[in-house]
Amino acid sequence: YGRQLGSFYTEAECKGVGQIPMTFIRGPIISSVGEGVEILATVDDQIVAAQEQNMLVTSFHPELTDDARLHQYFINMCKEKS
Repeated sequence: YGRQLGSFYTEAECKGVGQIPMTFIRGPIISSVGEGVEILATVDDQIVAAQEQNMLVTSFHPELTDDARLHQYFINMCKEKS
């Protein structure tokens, strides 16, 4: 999302997790995904979270909130894929 002034906070639905807080700090844009990649969340029609097998990517910083559900999702995902 570019410059520091473009940083923001919002909440959005994340597939498999529910409505979660999202803090964006100069986050990269996920402009497209390949075959086999599942889009987990979007904000303003932009992809902000995606998963392929045991790989999870986000454009936001889930570690900056007290909500640990996305972290738990990642742990469970790794356990299932190993």
